Amino acid sequence: MSAPAGGIVTKGGIVVPARALTWRFSRAGGPGGQHVNTSDTRAELVCDLGALQGDELLLSAVRERLGERTRVVAAAERSQAANRQLALARLASRLDAASRRPRPRRPSRPSRAAVEARLEDKKRRARLKESRRARPES
Repeated sequence: MSAPAGGIVTKGGIVVPARALTWRFSRAGGPGGQHVNTSDTRAELVCDLGALQGDELLLSAVRERLGERTRVVAAAERSQAANRQLALARLASRLDAASRRPRPRRPSRPSRAAVEARLEDKKRRARLKESRRARPES
């Protein structure tokens, strides 16, 4: 599957067409002097998850976890082009992470030595507390 013009294909095989992406640019905060005060380098990317293409099972998992739209912001770089690439990479990794099913937890049990150590510690604490009690005079 090739990447659509202006769109992306994630490592997990989810195709994001260009029509699903909406870009907004604004001035980024932070250090950078006059350049940051005059340039719209902060990139905000909104993706319509209803327009994604690929395996329907994966896409339904993505929509279930992220909703109908997801928003990514990148303002770390000094250039708008670099922030665009960063936003696209973040979107791709977010979509891939949302499409993965979590591994089922395998229940575990404490070892026999751990159980015995815990019980021995309880006995030790009980003896210590008992030694602090005031004993009635007989």
